Amino acid sequence: MAVEFVGIDPDTDRDHCPTVWVDPQTQEILLQGWKASPETQAQCEASSPANGPVPDSETIVRIPARMVPMIREACDAVERARLR
Repeated sequence: MAVEFVGIDPDTDRDHCPTVWVDPQTQEILLQGWKASPETQAQCEASSPANGPVPDSETIVRIPARMVPMIREACDAVERARLR
């Protein structure tokens, strides 16, 4: 099954566009956002030292709070996929 588009930042300038998708088959939420700065990454790592550093295969992204409704919609879509 294809990845489903959920929404794009309503305040986007179309060049910098945080976006939300859902993959119902894998039951995953996919987020496009701004890469966190090294300072932000360090703050995140320091706030949860038990987790250790962010691995090279992962990153921290910033998503604007105005996208919460889209993220909720993506969560609902994953939940629906789980029930199929």
